[in-house]
Amino acid sequence: MLPQQSRLRSSADFSSVMKSGRTYRRPTLILHARQADTARFGVIVSKKVGGAVQRNRTKRILRHRAAELMGNYPAMDVVVRALPHEGNLRQDLESAWKQAAQGCGS
Repeated sequence: MLPQQSRLRSSADFSSVMKSGRTYRRPTLILHARQADTARFGVIVSKKVGGAVQRNRTKRILRHRAAELMGNYPAMDVVVRALPHEGNLRQDLESAWKQAAQGCGS
């Protein structure tokens, strides 16, 4: 579970990361990242992904994997938008996160 200080909470924070950060696309997700002083994470899962059960499962998977990745890479603000596509969310998130970390100066 992500601690509260590691979460992006306000829509202004989400918008800021999505506008000023770099974008990394994968078949199952789009990751927006920018360099920051502390690592924070936010997730967006629309109704196009599926019903409430599928959306909540997707969010749990992404948050769990993000908590593991945050400690291994430099501090970044990250927003992940899940896409309605069959595939491996965990692998796509890790791949995009690694690429974002390299782009942020790791």
